[in-house]
Amino acid sequence: MGESDESRLGTARPVGSAGVPEEPAEQVAVSEAAAGGAGVSETAVDERATAGKKARPAKRKGSGLLETLLYVLGGVVVALLVHTFLLQSFYIPSESMQNTLLVDDYVVVNKLAYKLGPVERGDIVVFKGWNGEDTIKRVIGVGGDHVKCCDAKRRITVNGTPLDEEGKYLYPGAKPSDREFDVKVPMGRLWLMGDHRNNSADSRFYPDDGHYGTISEDDVTGRAFVRYWPLNRISLLSRPDTFSAVR
Repeated sequence: MGESDESRLGTARPVGSAGVPEEPAEQVAVSEAAAGGAGVSETAVDERATAGKKARPAKRKGSGLLETLLYVLGGVVVALLVHTFLLQSFYIPSESMQNTLLVDDYVVVNKLAYKLGPVERGDIVVFKGWNGEDTIKRVIGVGGDHVKCCDAKRRITVNGTPLDEEGKYLYPGAKPSDREFDVKVPMGRLWLMGDHRNNSADSRFYPDDGHYGTISEDDVTGRAFVRYWPLNRISLLSRPDTFSAVR
């Protein structure tokens, strides 16, 4: 931050009747002594010194503390605005997104992502889940999509296009799904699944909730776009090309 006006400009010296800065008390005393001290007593010198001190502007007490408090308050306000409208941090409490996200990983969620554009297949999103708690899963189908398990090769299909998930983000050794489903995703809703399909309670587990297990886009907090902790796992969470062929 820039310096205050006080610290930049310094303190002005007192000005005499002729517009010339007065000499400091010590210099006055020396000058008078050099002149022979005619008619000048020690009391007069002391009075001049006292007058000089009084003429100097007094430093503002507590100004540094006030500035510090204002900086702290400003930082808190900015942090609250960022947390409320832009970014939020979440930690991963379960194994449902392995190996993309491990237990106790931390991610940052962009809360403006879907204010500026649509939810897309392949995104990792945080949302209010089926039990009302913050949940993180991958978007497999968006409104209007036909999601199905499975084709002859046991692959999930979206609008008839099979998803090549193995070796991309699917947990090693896990099947795309042990549960069969055939759902037309309602408009404005999402079909979501964890990357560790053998250990994820996702849309497949709530077929009778009145929405075929889908989640409203309005319940999405935002898109997880970076994993920042632990430090040796820092990485961007990009959208895989698995979904690029889906129409």
